[in-house]
Amino acid sequence: MRNAPRAAAAALVRRVQTATPPGRDRATDALRGFAILGVVLGHWLVTALITDSGTLHGASPLQRMPHLAPISWLFQTLAVFFLVGGEVAARSHRAARARGTAYRHWLHARLHRLFRPVAALLTVWAAATAAMLAAGVGPDTLHTLLKLVLSPLWFLLVFAALTAATPLTARLHPLWPCAVVLLTDVLRFGLDAPAWLGWLNLPAGWLVPFCLGAARARGAAHRPRTGWALLLGGAAATALLIVLAGYPAAMVGVPGAAVSNLNPPTLAAVAFGLAQCGAALLLHGPLNRLLRRPAAWAAVALLNLSAMTVFLWHQTAMMAVTATAWFLAGPLPGLHTLPDGPAWILARLAWLPVFAAVLLLCRAAFAGHEHRRPRRPGPAPAAPGPVPAAREGNPGRAAVVPRA
Repeated sequence: MRNAPRAAAAALVRRVQTATPPGRDRATDALRGFAILGVVLGHWLVTALITDSGTLHGASPLQRMPHLAPISWLFQTLAVFFLVGGEVAARSHRAARARGTAYRHWLHARLHRLFRPVAALLTVWAAATAAMLAAGVGPDTLHTLLKLVLSPLWFLLVFAALTAATPLTARLHPLWPCAVVLLTDVLRFGLDAPAWLGWLNLPAGWLVPFCLGAARARGAAHRPRTGWALLLGGAAATALLIVLAGYPAAMVGVPGAAVSNLNPPTLAAVAFGLAQCGAALLLHGPLNRLLRRPAAWAAVALLNLSAMTVFLWHQTAMMAVTATAWFLAGPLPGLHTLPDGPAWILARLAWLPVFAAVLLLCRAAFAGHEHRRPRRPGPAPAAPGPVPAAREGNPGRAAVVPRA
């Protein structure tokens, strides 16, 4: 009995390895998983919920400890996700055209698994909101909670829009949307243009890594010198923009800050994203070699199997732990205290495994919404990300097969 968990894990690893096609680009899945985990850990580390006169509101350690801004450089990984998304979408669309699949069927399949888990999240939180209103929870507290849950959805909307535009953007050079970001920042920061103009950067800023990924799909940007040029050039440009142009050092939003590098994206965020993309391109080969190890590949495959569920529910997991701990034990360090010193950081690090455990429960409860296939009137390409596939010869048991 003592060896039963080890035997089960070994069996799962074998199933994943057997079900994986020989030519699978495993590094792509690893980069996608890295991007998702970066967002999750970043939110858990820079988001605090504290009470003030009975009202719950958000706070950030970056607000009171600005010297911690380099932490945001490690966990703001969205550019890598858009890089992978652009490459996968371009490859998928090209394969769909070769099969004669209609664009609407291709798009339906690409977006189905992206948004179906959202319906489960919105349903649960609609019920939770009604319950909190009935219990007398104040509007400011509700606004804080719902903002944490719903704000990550902007990412999905932008990603969906860029995916839908794949036939138009698959051959667009990344310099064009980069030029739009540059012009927009010059207008709003240098020439006092209206602030709303910055929202042009929301699609343009993320189109830069998306187009870079599409370039990889058509055979460009594969050479190491491209990766080094992006890494070194992007890092140098980011440093210059922070030091000389006054852009914020934090690559995430900081409460109370006059300018956010992320909302909407700035030229500094785009330059930083290019540096991340360069690092991702350089790591592509080493990652594929590392993931020849069955255990390492199985871990990546299982994460990708529920990537959207993990992304959507990680804030809910954090809030569930925060609320439960408050009701059971009152204010606790790292959860309910002001994030204003090293003690808070150490306490928050100790809470991360608890957040992760609750997130695993959310994954167990809601991952099924991510795996259901869309109903469509014709053949269509596989939805983005991993799905379970029946093992040949034993259709009653599912084997994990990540899909691009």
